[in-house]
Amino acid sequence: MKRYYPTPALEKGLDILELFAATPEGMTVSEVARRLNRTMSEIFRMLLCLEHRGYLAQSANKDRYHLTLRLFRLGQEHPPTKRMVTEATPIMHWLAHQLRQSCHLGVLDGGHVVILAQVDSPESTGFYVKVGSKVDLMHAATGHVILAHQTEDATERAIQEWVRETQKKKPADLDDHLAKIRARGYERRASYEVTGVVNISFPVLNSQGNAIAGLTVPYVKRIEDTIGVPQVVDALAEASRQISEAMGALTESTDIEASAVPKRRRAAKSKK
Repeated sequence: MKRYYPTPALEKGLDILELFAATPEGMTVSEVARRLNRTMSEIFRMLLCLEHRGYLAQSANKDRYHLTLRLFRLGQEHPPTKRMVTEATPIMHWLAHQLRQSCHLGVLDGGHVVILAQVDSPESTGFYVKVGSKVDLMHAATGHVILAHQTEDATERAIQEWVRETQKKKPADLDDHLAKIRARGYERRASYEVTGVVNISFPVLNSQGNAIAGLTVPYVKRIEDTIGVPQVVDALAEASRQISEAMGALTESTDIEASAVPKRRRAAKSKK
């Protein structure tokens, strides 16, 4: 049986941070107190402390507080995350250059996907997702491809966290959908939020073969574009393989020609 030692002040602070994370428009002191069933005075003291530490900031007219990016920056400084972004960035630049499309790297965070890294298309037009953005887990190809390539327990925990956060029921077709992604090895479907965008997403694996992130290209078909979905799938497969290998995964090489491999990665291999 696990021991539990109550720490009221810490739990109060975490409750506040989690509440603000789910409320991007920000809240007043009274709104926070009401939603957490706390007194105005205790919430006010906690908000002042969190503001002083840089986790919260006040709006221009001083009537509302909102979450800063400090938590996001802390997450990025976590060694495995920082290493993954460092390894992925040059490969993502290669991918964007090869496909003339943007790409982004996302991880699970509770019932959402958080975008850790993003590279713009070299073209003047395209679609991209901002770094730090949070997307509903059930509305993200990145999230689905991660769920499909994790252990059964990890997948179930993530789904239950989404249910708890959103107060919604698990989609009836989710299990079948994830099984199809596993069988295919990647996700490909029209965007849940933007017409004309097809999200193609591959998993980034760790040494146990479980997904720790998803690498996604929000594919936009341009007039007279010579690069189609098959080319996107091939290049994404190679890019995700390389990032997975950098994170310790054992993978099989794809059929992408040698000249397509990013120079940084090839140079590293040549030294072995």
